[in-house]
Amino acid sequence: MINNILITSVGQRVTLTEIFQKTAKDLGLDAKVYTTDMDPTMAPAGYISDKCFQVSKCTDSGYVDDLITICKDNDIHLIIPTIDTELAVLAENKSRFTEDGIHVMVSDIDFIRTCRDKRRIATFLAKLGIQTPKPADKYHPVFPMFAKPYDGSLSTNLHVIRNADELTPEILNDPKLIFMEYIDKNEFKEFTVDMYYGKDHYVKGIVPRERLKIRAGEINKGITRKNGIVGFLKQRMSYLPGVIGCICIQLFYRESDAKIFGIEINPRFGGGYPLSYYAKANFADYMLREYVLHESVGYSDDWLDNTLMLRYDKDVIVYDK
Repeated sequence: MINNILITSVGQRVTLTEIFQKTAKDLGLDAKVYTTDMDPTMAPAGYISDKCFQVSKCTDSGYVDDLITICKDNDIHLIIPTIDTELAVLAENKSRFTEDGIHVMVSDIDFIRTCRDKRRIATFLAKLGIQTPKPADKYHPVFPMFAKPYDGSLSTNLHVIRNADELTPEILNDPKLIFMEYIDKNEFKEFTVDMYYGKDHYVKGIVPRERLKIRAGEINKGITRKNGIVGFLKQRMSYLPGVIGCICIQLFYRESDAKIFGIEINPRFGGGYPLSYYAKANFADYMLREYVLHESVGYSDDWLDNTLMLRYDKDVIVYDK
């Protein structure tokens, strides 16, 4: 049986596409890695994949039908979503894909909705025993404080407010902004932690990545760290009902006393996941073993500490035919 793979909204995710291509080959699978994008001609990763299909916006009424048709026509049995906006759509329609033998690597809709709303994720993390920054009263502020959209992504519309002059009317009256205490980056280091959850909803891998430099909300320079974060999260997040596949949790970590503040969870592959892959935490391997080869996957911390990733721009050149 052919088990081809589809990475949706692929855009610039060249490395993620190559990871699945290499992993499938290493496992001896006769599988193609297809992709989708709203404009395949402008998607670098689309040229790297075996074929890139044009699709509409994920919020359009025909999006799910189009994906199912693409999967049926091309023997695709595994879908890997990559952007926040499509997760709820796919989670809500997961049963439709399952009926046709298609696995969508997305967690249950309740978890997706919780992750998409930063007001709800704070409550979720607190129930797990993970402290989050204290909410701040914008009308009786204590400076410095921090503001961000409750449904934001890509690190946009973020505000560090150090005094009353910086608390502008635009910030104060923005209905989407939530306010909280500011976590001093001189004391705390910022981490994204890649975690993989199996079919049984138990965690199989935990890889903290220190964010040394960020560009457009995504790690530009980073390094893996086998530190206290691993045990802390394994104790509190070992089992999450309804959660499957790759998620990434953002947090702050103070080395002197192992103090941790949880910030948010992205229930998908993060843009910086390739660092964990290069450190030998191959979540694509876990995924293909579980959903294509139907093997069980156990927990592993056999990945490389202090693996440094320094990113740079690379070109995809397309010549006129």
